[in-house]
Amino acid sequence: MKPRILIVEDEPAIADTIDYALQTNGCTTLRVTTGGAVADELAQQHIDLIVLDIGLPDIDGIEVCRQVRAHSSVPIIFLTARSDEIDRVVGLEIGADDYVVKPFSPRELAARVKAVLRRTGRDSSADEPVSLFSLDQPRQRIEFCGTPLALSRYEFNLLAVLIDHPGRVFSREQLMNLAWEEPQASMDRTVDAHIKNIRAKLKTIRPDLDPIITHRGIGYALQE
Repeated sequence: MKPRILIVEDEPAIADTIDYALQTNGCTTLRVTTGGAVADELAQQHIDLIVLDIGLPDIDGIEVCRQVRAHSSVPIIFLTARSDEIDRVVGLEIGADDYVVKPFSPRELAARVKAVLRRTGRDSSADEPVSLFSLDQPRQRIEFCGTPLALSRYEFNLLAVLIDHPGRVFSREQLMNLAWEEPQASMDRTVDAHIKNIRAKLKTIRPDLDPIITHRGIGYALQE
C-alpha cells in the first residue's frame, strides 16, 4: 500500500511540485489549500503524513499543528519561508517531525518524507505484512486499505466477524447467529446478499482484491 500524504499548501505551483515529487516516489497524495480543511480530511480517511505550510490564508500552520496534536499522532513536516532558528524550535516543540525551508529541493523533501515515515513506522512500502482491514468496534468503523467503509449495521456485523477470525470458514447459519439480532427471522440467502454488497464496496477501493472467499456449499471466510 502506498503511503497517503496530505499536502496543505495554498500556492498552486508549490503544491504541484510537492505532488509530483511525492507521487514519483511511490506516495498517494491529497491536497487542501486551507488549515481548516485538515481536520475534515483526517476524520474522513487514513493519512500517513502531513506536509504543512506554515503561512496559510486562514489559520497559521503552527496552530493547525496544535489542533492536530490534540487528537492525532500523524507525522507532520512543516514548510516555511522563514528560516529563523526560533521558528524551527517552536515548530518541533509543538509536535512537528521535521522542518523544510523554502525554496527547497523536491528530491530532498521526498527523502525527508520517506525518512519520517520509516522513523514513525508508517512506511507501508516496507516488507512487513500489512493488514488490509482496520476494525474499530467501539466506533462501529471498518477501514479497508486505509479507507473507511460505508456499511449498514448487518454488513458491519458480518465483516467484523470475518475480520476477527481470518481464515476460519463460517457457514451461513453461523454468520446469521453471530451478526443478526433475530437470526430466525432471516433467510440464508440474506447473508449472500449482504456479502455481495460488502464485496462491491471493497471493489470500489481496490478492484484488484477480493479478500472474502466463498466456500461453495459451506459459507464464507476472510483470507488470512
